[in-house]
Amino acid sequence: MIFKTRPEDFLVREILKISPHPFGPYALYQVTKRGISTLQAHVRLASALGVRPSAIVFPGLKDKKAVAIQYASLKGKGPEEVRGPGFSAKLAGFFHRHLSPSDIQANEFTLTIRLIPQGLSSALEKALSEVQRSGLPNYFDRQRFISIGPDGQSPGKKILLRDAEGALKVYLTTTFPLDPPSHRAFKEKAKTLWGQWELLLKEAPSPSNYRSVLTYLKDHPTNFRKALNLVTPRVLTLFLSSYQSWLWNKLAGRFLRKRLEGQGVPFSLLEIAGEKLPFYASLPEGLKEELADKTLPFFHHRAAFEEPELLGLAQEILREEGLELRDFKARILSKAYLSRGERKLLLFPSLSAYSIGDDELHPGFLKLELKMLLPPGSYATLVVKAIALKVLD
Repeated sequence: MIFKTRPEDFLVREILKISPHPFGPYALYQVTKRGISTLQAHVRLASALGVRPSAIVFPGLKDKKAVAIQYASLKGKGPEEVRGPGFSAKLAGFFHRHLSPSDIQANEFTLTIRLIPQGLSSALEKALSEVQRSGLPNYFDRQRFISIGPDGQSPGKKILLRDAEGALKVYLTTTFPLDPPSHRAFKEKAKTLWGQWELLLKEAPSPSNYRSVLTYLKDHPTNFRKALNLVTPRVLTLFLSSYQSWLWNKLAGRFLRKRLEGQGVPFSLLEIAGEKLPFYASLPEGLKEELADKTLPFFHHRAAFEEPELLGLAQEILREEGLELRDFKARILSKAYLSRGERKLLLFPSLSAYSIGDDELHPGFLKLELKMLLPPGSYATLVVKAIALKVLD
């Protein structure tokens, strides 16, 4: 079984809770992107509109290897339609403020899974039924962790440790999956030229936020805290939320593992961002009822881990990370913060339609076409992994 053979095999459509108004101080655009990340679409849309990226807000992040239809808000007015490399945007109306993640009601996915061996039709139908009945762990998938380097370095953790230079060093020297070639080349040079800000400024790609940071460091070579706050707030927030999500995965994995082992439920281990997390094929009805509405809090300086078992697991993780809850206030930042709240432990996809037929790209094999609704922040890629696990179970 393979997934995302083509961008068209992964179509996601954002559904908003709010309705655009005919007039207002903020323009709402429906953006269709193909084969580029939301961050890339953000920069390209701003360039096409002739505004700074800070004037635009995308409330949700969508996969790069996909066709995504999502929304963005612009402070001010813009043209009816605008296009650029990998995206197009149409004016959908207006609103009285910028969009926020809480404005997203759901994401509708249309997926195509290919290269399925003949003879697995009944196993697929059984797997689809079981994934709706038992659900799956509601982990953050690897797309969430694009700001964690291949060596596990997290600028978000450095920020919480109040290590401004360390956070900047990760930002300027660690290659991330979405970095274009010019940025990768610059970061390789930054590893050997660290501290030589004038030389690094000459090497920095233009345009890029690196130049703003390095221009400041050239004149204030040791004021790393101020320089860190010159990084785009959206990027700083991404650093923090990525690390916070990674910690939530650890907490959810350990909590779920204790429950599965306690009832003798078999599970496999799925690696996400270097962490091996339990992934079950099926849940007994009693355990499903216990966990179906279970939520776990995000690590935050005001987080309340009320159950003794959960508190023990959280304290264990914090000790391993060398952190305390009071560190989760990001005190060295002025315009980026950690979110509060909680997240459901399990995900129950709402599958609205599916079909099994011949795979036109791979003669002799089957394909599964699937349409479903997922709540904001949940990952269709994990649903695909759950289906594959249940087919092979």
